[in-house]
Amino acid sequence: KHFTNYFYTAEEGEAGIVESITLKNFMCHTLLGPFTFGSNVNFVVGNNGSGKSAVLTALIVALGGTAQATNRGASLKGFVKEGESSAEVSVTLRNTGRDAYKLEDYGQAVIIDLKLTRDGMRTFKLKSKSGQIVSTKKEDLMSILDNFNIQVNNPVSILTQEMSKHFLHSKSEGDKYKFFMKATQLEQMKLDFISIKTAKQYTEEKVSQNGEKTYLEKEDNYKSLSSLDDMQAKLEELQKQMAWCLVRPPCLLSESQLKDRRMQELQAELQDLSHQDSTLGQQIEQYQQATHRAKEELGKLRNEQSGLQKSIDANSRNLLTLKASSSNRLRRFGEHMPGLLKAIQDAHRAGQLKERPRGPLGYCISLKDPQMALAVEVCLKGQLQAFACDNHKDENVLQGLMARVFPSGQRPGIITSRFLDRVHDTSRRGVDHPTYPSVLQSLEVEDPVVANCLIDQRGIERILLIRNCTQAFSVEGDQIFENRSWSAEQSRPNFLFGDVEEEIRHLQREMENQTAQVGCYQQRKQKVEEDIGKNEDLLKKAHVEQKKTQVKRTSLCVTRPSMWHLVLLSQSLNVTCHMVGQASVTKATEICPERLEVRRTARNLDNEINLVKTKITTQQAQQGNREEIVKYVALTLILTLEWIDRSDPHLTNQNQNQKYFIDPRGEIVCLFMLSARCKYYFDSLLFQRGYTGSMTFNHNDETLFISVQPGEGDKAELSDMRSLSGGERSFSTVCFVLSLWAITEAPFRCLDEFDVYMDMVNRRISMDMMLKIADSQRYRQFVFLTPQSMSSLPESKFIRILRMKDPERGSQDQASSREDPA
Repeated sequence: KHFTNYFYTAEEGEAGIVESITLKNFMCHTLLGPFTFGSNVNFVVGNNGSGKSAVLTALIVALGGTAQATNRGASLKGFVKEGESSAEVSVTLRNTGRDAYKLEDYGQAVIIDLKLTRDGMRTFKLKSKSGQIVSTKKEDLMSILDNFNIQVNNPVSILTQEMSKHFLHSKSEGDKYKFFMKATQLEQMKLDFISIKTAKQYTEEKVSQNGEKTYLEKEDNYKSLSSLDDMQAKLEELQKQMAWCLVRPPCLLSESQLKDRRMQELQAELQDLSHQDSTLGQQIEQYQQATHRAKEELGKLRNEQSGLQKSIDANSRNLLTLKASSSNRLRRFGEHMPGLLKAIQDAHRAGQLKERPRGPLGYCISLKDPQMALAVEVCLKGQLQAFACDNHKDENVLQGLMARVFPSGQRPGIITSRFLDRVHDTSRRGVDHPTYPSVLQSLEVEDPVVANCLIDQRGIERILLIRNCTQAFSVEGDQIFENRSWSAEQSRPNFLFGDVEEEIRHLQREMENQTAQVGCYQQRKQKVEEDIGKNEDLLKKAHVEQKKTQVKRTSLCVTRPSMWHLVLLSQSLNVTCHMVGQASVTKATEICPERLEVRRTARNLDNEINLVKTKITTQQAQQGNREEIVKYVALTLILTLEWIDRSDPHLTNQNQNQKYFIDPRGEIVCLFMLSARCKYYFDSLLFQRGYTGSMTFNHNDETLFISVQPGEGDKAELSDMRSLSGGERSFSTVCFVLSLWAITEAPFRCLDEFDVYMDMVNRRISMDMMLKIADSQRYRQFVFLTPQSMSSLPESKFIRILRMKDPERGSQDQASSREDPA
């Protein structure tokens, strides 16, 4: 399929053209497609960044191309969208017509699903039109591409933007020649010819070194194959005898023999059922224990998770309180405290209170050492939120205010004691230590009423704050033991802390850890619940099996082989023997139609068959495969005769240059013919624009010189393409590519931004030429990628325009494209 088929008359493309393509997490696009292509001309239009080149890159990679072939990356893993673990591409190829590939397996379409992972792995799924997976091997994909003649690495089939730019700006005639050789696949043909010629020369050297001796040795080896044939024939004869040896006349059993056999069978069956019942009982006990342990663990997990959730809820409320207290310290003691203090002030101004109540007490004190906050808070406990009143009348008024401010829930406590304007004298009864302070000494209290209240209610002048204490003795001789101490229910202060922001951060970290623990509990619960479900299913099945086993045992224990049963059994066995005999006769007849009288035993025949098979295997291993021996001997004979002919000195000068692809008889294969046809089409296409030009091939130096002259050819000399303007050079490149199209075969052609450097005139002429060629080749598919709108295209059912959505700001994801018929 390397040459144009001028007799192909199909109206539209058949096998190998692209029907649709879909991209997911490919390059920088979340989802592109599905794009449905027409069978003839397709224009993929859109602004830069809309995903045109991504579609072409995905097509190359999905059809087995390498990352280097796309000119868009060095590795396949680079095509996976940032932040995603994998990318997927789905390409549908038409599979109809005379070149359809395994139509019975794939149907009228071959779906190629590609998956790329972040670590660079590439996997394929080859599906039929119905979506059924046919194969996952890359070798099968290569077979499909060979059948359709799809060449993803051929620049004539798929000319990427980077390849086009490289060709336009290339200053080397050698690069142009390589482009020509690669496009026409002559480069690969050259490598194949050289490889074949090298192998042949190596064989000729071996023949010339050994001459007739080598051939005679191979001929003897070939003749020795006859003994192998004899052993093979003997093996077949032995197998025929074995087939008829196994045919025996039916045997009839007596009633006593049947009874003994039946009793033995019943006893063996009872033993099996008893063992099975015991095993099932052990399994049931194990499943019950496992289920019980799992349920206990599940209950424990639920309790722990419930307690943790309650802690999270409490921390959430505390976090809201802390955030509110960052601007108002009073809110640490409750969200209703500011309202209560305002109500107290209003009542005092109105004369309803004799003395203004003090509180909350924790709001009225401060710490000298912030490190003592937790100890002091645990010591004072609920008194931090309590209020102090001078008399019972004020207490009743305060209770009314609290009932109004605190509509529900727990209210602060009220301590009623006469207010004094000086602090109690605690010098006699208060604790005094040179290192460790008392609670009273660790506090700064400006209001004597607050200090007296705490002294009276808690005795803070006699409570010592110490570190790392395991035992202590009071003056009265009381001993405090370590094992008699009580641990605090909280690990951090709730009211007397200093840095609010630090407490907020600590509480947020604690809630994050607790939330993570809840997730772990949930996973463990789910695992335990699954284990419970599995164990219960196994337990249920074991109970059912045990019941069936016990029923069978009971039925067997009451069964007795009566005479009537023995008669029926005898008849059944005789019928079975007769059927087995008939089956063995049928099988033996298939192996050897003629019945043989065999006097040897089956064991004797089996031993001889194994011995003959061993001899055959040994001789085959020594001599090699039969077909390979015959082929080698034939090739050796041919090469020996050729070597004898070449020993004539008149025949030694027939070797030709390998660069011209010449076979041993001096026939030029196709190089000059293809280059001449390429020149002809190139000149014809330039003539449509009014240009003149030439293509000069130097096959010895492997160079291609292309010269083009815009305008009339007789007014100036031809010049190299590098001296042309961008538009003229692009037009010349299009002509060169179209001339290569004319001498190569492929089901589809793809060009990426072929008109990027063209002016309006060259673009219109180039477009007309390509549409004209496409119209004359409706059996082939053409895909053109361009940023132009293509609004001036003629109306035709054979032209389809796929318009890409404009990329959104900050994102290049398009869910699909809009299809417009031209």
